[in-house]
Amino acid sequence: MGDAGVRQRVDGRTLRAERTRQAITDAHFALLEEGDLRPTAERIAERAGVSLRALWTNFKDMEGLFAACGERLMERQRAEFRPVPAGLPLPERIERYCAQRARLLELIAPAARAARIREPFSVQLRRSRARYLQSAREEIETLFAPELAAAGAGRAEVLDALTVATTFAGWSMWRDELHLDVAGATAVLRRVVSALLPVAVAA
Repeated sequence: MGDAGVRQRVDGRTLRAERTRQAITDAHFALLEEGDLRPTAERIAERAGVSLRALWTNFKDMEGLFAACGERLMERQRAEFRPVPAGLPLPERIERYCAQRARLLELIAPAARAARIREPFSVQLRRSRARYLQSAREEIETLFAPELAAAGAGRAEVLDALTVATTFAGWSMWRDELHLDVAGATAVLRRVVSALLPVAVAA
C-alpha cells in the first residue's frame, strides 16, 4: 500500500473516532437534558449506540469524558455569544448583557446541575468551573469597566457580587429554588445588575 493509501486509512480511522467521540458526548448531554444527572458509562454508551468498550477506547475514564464535554459546552457557548458593545449607554448594555446571559445560562443549565453533584469528586469538573468563572468575570470587567472603576475601593466587592448574580449560582437559585420561569429569572437578573452598577458609579 502506497503512502496515499496509508494516509486515507489513517484519515478514515480518525474520522470514525471523531464521530464516535461526538456521539458519546452528544449522548451524555442528551441524558443530562432529560434529567439523568448522574448517567453511568453504560447508559451513555447505550444512548450513543456504541459498545462500552468503544466508550473506554475513546475516553480513558470519566474525567476524560468530562473534559471533552466541557470543551463541547464551551464551543456551544462561543457559538451563541455575541459581544455587547462596550460603548453603549449603561441601561442598554445591561439589557443586552442580561438577555444574553439568560440564554447562555439556560444552555449550560443541565450540565451545570449535573456538575454540582460530581464536582467534589472530579478535578476536571472543578477545573472547567474555574475556567467558566474566569471567563464570566472577564466579560463583566470588560463590559462594565467604567462602572467598576468608579467603585473605587469597592470594586472587588461589586465584581464579586456581579459574578455571583450572573453565573449559575444565582440563576439556579431563581430557576430551581424559587421556580421562576426564564422571563422571571431574567427580570430578576436585570434588576440585580442594574442595582449593583449604579451603586458602583455613586461610590
